[in-house]
Formats: sequence, structure tokens, C-alpha cells
Amino acid sequence: MESSESSCAKWARQLSLNQICEIVMDSDSDEEQYDTYGTEDEEMEPRPPSQKSHLSQAVSSSDFSASTSEDNDVVENVTSQQPQSMQWTLPPYPRMRVLHPFTGAPKGKSSDAAHVTAQSTPLSVLMLFFAEIISLLVVETNRYYHDCLINTDQKHQPQHDVTEAEMFVFLALTLQMGHTIQGRLEDFWMKLEQLSCAFYRQTMACSRFYHILRFLHFMDNNRTVDSHDRLWKIRDLFEILRTNFAKFYNPSEHWL
Repeated sequence: MESSESSCAKWARQLSLNQICEIVMDSDSDEEQYDTYGTEDEEMEPRPPSQKSHLSQAVSSSDFSASTSEDNDVVENVTSQQPQSMQWTLPPYPRMRVLHPFTGAPKGKSSDAAHVTAQSTPLSVLMLFFAEIISLLVVETNRYYHDCLINTDQKHQPQHDVTEAEMFVFLALTLQMGHTIQGRLEDFWMKLEQLSCAFYRQTMACSRFYHILRFLHFMDNNRTVDSHDRLWKIRDLFEILRTNFAKFYNPSEHWL
């Protein structure tokens, strides 16, 4: 045994550095082939582990220990976040409301509705904002109705133009329908005693209400508009409201 070891040592002294590196590389490649084979390697005698295996085992063991420590930390955090019983108490002092004193309307702001006072009726205030809108609805609704008569080949029974009074009644009935529950629109003019509501039949005929509803319009379709304006159908209505609120609404200390 000693003679074989001495002969190997003498043989190693005779090898150059490059030859030793080639032998080491060949041994590593043999070890990789040894790991890839399955059944054939099981029958062979196990070889001693190389330095790479020791390093991989050390890394894997360190990763495992790190993962287990992280898992433990997560478990501790979850357990620490469990809901605990708390007793609610009143704040040590009551919250104070901050009231800003009223200093008047903005500088240079004057209302164009000086005739409207505290004794004015709600209708007079409503007319400040919506009188121009009613006129707009009447003009555009009648325009759209006549355009449809010209562009269609069907013969319809001619209807007289919608008036401002009829437009007021149409809007009033539309608002009132939100307080009366019916299954269908025509049921508001039903004559059955157990379901009828005489208010609608006495205020406006069903056919006239349907006529206004069918041709109700807010803008002239033949007018050139901005293609990027998504509110072009109600642009005039929007501008009227914006202008009237800026002109008539003048906030006071007790009327906001």
C-alpha cells in the first residue's frame, strides 16, 4: 500500500501543471456523467463527494435555514396581528366646529335679480333660470318636428306647434310621474277606476304628451358643431344654465 502511494507521488511530480489541470477537469466531467446516469450508477460503487457537492449542500442547508427563519417570522407577525379586545372611550375633549364668518358676496358681484326678495314665490325664482330654457325647448322641438315631416314619406296627421304653456305642462307631468307608481307610461291615462289617476287625463291628452316626448329636442341637428364636443346635443342648454346661475345667484349669509 505504501509502495503504491509513493509511486503515485513520484508520478505526480513528473507531470506538468497543465497535465494536472486536464486530469482534474476530466475527473469533474466523469463525476457529472456519474450524476446523470440512473440505474447504471446505482450498481456502481459510490464515489467520494467532491468539493462542489460540499458547497451545494452548504448553500442548500443555509437556504433552508433562512426560509425556515422567514416562515417563523411570518407566523409570529400573523399571531401578533390577531384582533384583540379593545374598550372604546369618549375623546378627552369635544370636537370644536370651525365657523367662518360671512364677509359678503365677492367683490364686484351684483345680482341682476334685485326684484326677487324673501316674499317672492318659488315660481318667480324658477323662471329666472328656466324661462330661456323653455323657449329653447319649444323652438327646437317644433323645428325637429317639421324636419321629420319633410324628410319622411309617411303621412302623419298634422299637429300644431308646441307652445310654451304646453311645454310647462309636459315638464310638470314628467316630474309628477316620479311620485305616481305605474307599470307603463300609458297607464297614467288609464280609465279603470281602481288604477286611474284623473290628474293626468285632465291636464293633457295622452296623444299630445306622446307627441312632445317623441320630438323633444334641445339643439338644431343641421347646425355645424365641434366633433370633439360630447355635449353638443345639450350644449345650448348647458350654457344657458351656466350663464343664468352666474348672473342671478348671489349667495348671502343665510341663503346658500
